[in-house]
Amino acid sequence: MPGAKKTTTTRAPTIQNRRARHDYEIIETFECGIVLVGSEVKSIREGHVQLTDCYGRVMDGEVWLVGMHIPPYANATSFGAHDPDRRRKLLVHRREIATMEEAVNEKRLVLVPLTMRFNDEGRVKVDLAIARGKKSYDKRHSIAARDAARDEERESRRRR
Repeated sequence: MPGAKKTTTTRAPTIQNRRARHDYEIIETFECGIVLVGSEVKSIREGHVQLTDCYGRVMDGEVWLVGMHIPPYANATSFGAHDPDRRRKLLVHRREIATMEEAVNEKRLVLVPLTMRFNDEGRVKVDLAIARGKKSYDKRHSIAARDAARDEERESRRRR
């Protein structure tokens, strides 16, 4: 059929911000769309994204992702290349923007991206979280709880 779309079976990678769960206590998450240029999408499909030092910011009723680094796509010409460190606009509902703005301005929380992935329709989605920074003793407590759970699981397997 000439009008039928071809579906590809290759799965694009899910990019995770592992530091976020270590450094922050996650309170609430939102799924956001993101405005990208074509060469950025191709670079994301190859898994070339750094979310580590990235954060969200609410400015003039819009949510922006600042500090995300997407290196230029290798096969993009100078005309199709993009600025790797530019801020990128997130597509979020107004109610969610109001929730984020209240959390950031009044409760002194931060917006942190957790993951970046492709949905079933091939669109890039960012999971943005409202988070509170952990202190060093909170991090130690989290690590101790995780180690205790791992030891308990090991013991229960040994008993079987």
